[in-house]
Amino acid sequence: MFAMNFDITIGSFRLTMLDSVEIKRSVENLADTAVITLPGTAYNRALEVEDKIGEGDPVCIRLGYDADMEELPVEFEGYVDTISTEEGSIKITCEDELYAFRKELVNTALSDVSVGDLLSHVAGEIGGFDVACDYDFKYDKFTIYESTGFDILKKVHEETRANIYFRGKTLHVHPQYAEVGEKVIYDFALNIEKSELTYKDEKGRKLAVTVEGTDAEGKAVKATKGTPGGDKFTIKLPGVSDKGALERRADEELNTKAYSGYEGSFTAWLVPRVEPGDVAELRDEEYQNKNGSYYVVSTETSFSSGGGSRKITIGKKIE
Repeated sequence: MFAMNFDITIGSFRLTMLDSVEIKRSVENLADTAVITLPGTAYNRALEVEDKIGEGDPVCIRLGYDADMEELPVEFEGYVDTISTEEGSIKITCEDELYAFRKELVNTALSDVSVGDLLSHVAGEIGGFDVACDYDFKYDKFTIYESTGFDILKKVHEETRANIYFRGKTLHVHPQYAEVGEKVIYDFALNIEKSELTYKDEKGRKLAVTVEGTDAEGKAVKATKGTPGGDKFTIKLPGVSDKGALERRADEELNTKAYSGYEGSFTAWLVPRVEPGDVAELRDEEYQNKNGSYYVVSTETSFSSGGGSRKITIGKKIE
């Protein structure tokens, strides 16, 4: 039987008791989040934490099995967003480095600006962040007006569908599936606790993607890729008139959906450890023709005295 270990610090305060932790991480969401739940009472006395922790305090969560505290892997780093009391428990909601981007920006307008230069401008104003961007995409004009850094990231994310996420003090901006991490092996007979995966054949996936932009006069510019008569997807990119950029965005969307393989999610344990952006190799001795490797889009990690688990959502088949 594995012993559950945790090492959680909030500011200068280290937790000595815990009900549960829920951590959500994704390359498709702007922020990784964590919810730490503490018992409302200890030894028949109300647990008072308000004088020890506060909003904005740095948070580090390390979880694992049968390990010395120094060896526990870091599952989350960020800041306290809110502290609340619910049904006799204390809930501490945390957010990663996106927390710093909820800062008002100076109003300005940028012309013929790439996504990388736009977000470097925003990160420079926030301060303390680098930008790693390989997304080949330009706005004819981008206006920042009464907006926070979060507002700009959200707008770029919604319009480009790029993978935008933080790794420490670096803001990453990449086309979907461009950045690939470590490979982790999962076997249906060994270390997959629950499967919510379905297998689909590419032959049955007829897709047509239309990307709509606008030129300087406000006229629509369109690019369509895929199979006529298939399921239709439309993406709007206001302020983008480059036909080549629109076509590349349509190709990206098709590539994320048109493949033979699994889609959905499965639940495993904390070990082996996997992060969004890694590759999950799925093995099934009974159906070896379905074996393959898939991009990990998101993870939901749960931890309590009852055990630890990780729900893994996969995206496109890599190989």
